[in-house]
Amino acid sequence: MDLSELQNAKKVSLGEIAAAVDAAAVEALRVRYVGRNGSIPALIKAMKDVPKEERPAFGKAVQEWKAEFEAALQAKAAAVSSVEGKADFDLTQPGRWRSIGLKHPLTRVIEETAAIFGKLGFTVADGPELETKFNNFTALNTPAHHPSMDRSDTFWFSDDCLLRTQTSPVQIRTMLSSKPPIRVICPGRTYRRDTTDATHSANFHQIEGLYVDEYPQKSVSLADLKSVLAYFAREMMGEGVKVRFRPHFFPFTEPSVEVDFSCHVCKGKGCRVCKQSGWIEVAGAGMVDPRVFRHVGYDPEKVSGYAFGFGVERIAMIKYGIPDIRWLYENDTRFLAQLG
Repeated sequence: MDLSELQNAKKVSLGEIAAAVDAAAVEALRVRYVGRNGSIPALIKAMKDVPKEERPAFGKAVQEWKAEFEAALQAKAAAVSSVEGKADFDLTQPGRWRSIGLKHPLTRVIEETAAIFGKLGFTVADGPELETKFNNFTALNTPAHHPSMDRSDTFWFSDDCLLRTQTSPVQIRTMLSSKPPIRVICPGRTYRRDTTDATHSANFHQIEGLYVDEYPQKSVSLADLKSVLAYFAREMMGEGVKVRFRPHFFPFTEPSVEVDFSCHVCKGKGCRVCKQSGWIEVAGAGMVDPRVFRHVGYDPEKVSGYAFGFGVERIAMIKYGIPDIRWLYENDTRFLAQLG
């Protein structure tokens, strides 16, 4: 092949690249011209047969052909790849949007609770999850022999440091730093070694409430507490929910009551969730014990108040008809989407 024939072959090869319509055609041209047994490598091998005086010009022409061919081939490969990538994309179709996320049911219950009590003048107070023994137990009048003090019931880090078992320590912190009147709710995460059934979890959320006022401006009574909790039940669960108050004992309140809502699963008939009682225990409450007031520097002869606390998960289970507390923590989007 002389220089004239080489130029003609070059022109033909570049024309074939321009005419290629897909990746398969481009690959076939690559193999044909610059592959191991392609036309251009064959010319390079045949350089020894070219007359010595023509060899420099011929070799330069072959190298120029190879460079131009590979550049054109690379550009064509990119072009057909771009076109093929868009082959299944219909520009007339609307864009695809990801669905908007939803708030977790526990978050919604906490926010709704804060809004309900906000109408009654309560503000939200917060505190650390890692607490002292004084704030979590001693100031709340918890005796040393109480079961919750045992390491089998509570997550202790040292003799004076633990994961809070309730959000009541926030009430203690509030009273230590403020003077009456105090009207707060304290939502937050709490920890106990309790996974006995479908209504208990080692990690759960509570909302504690506290109202303290001074004599003689305001005498806070148990009737005030009952009316507030009954109002909350109606606002949160609707007019159909039944509420009952049972006498009980808590170290930090006296007198004390337990508050139950009617079971959401069996409608009061009795089932596994309510332990065949027809009721689900929701809250513990009562009048603040005078010894608690003394621990925070209040004079129990000059102040009175009530406190209450309930599990957010229990409220969510009743409100949304969830039979097992563990479903709230499995992060199954199919389940959570049903509660949206």
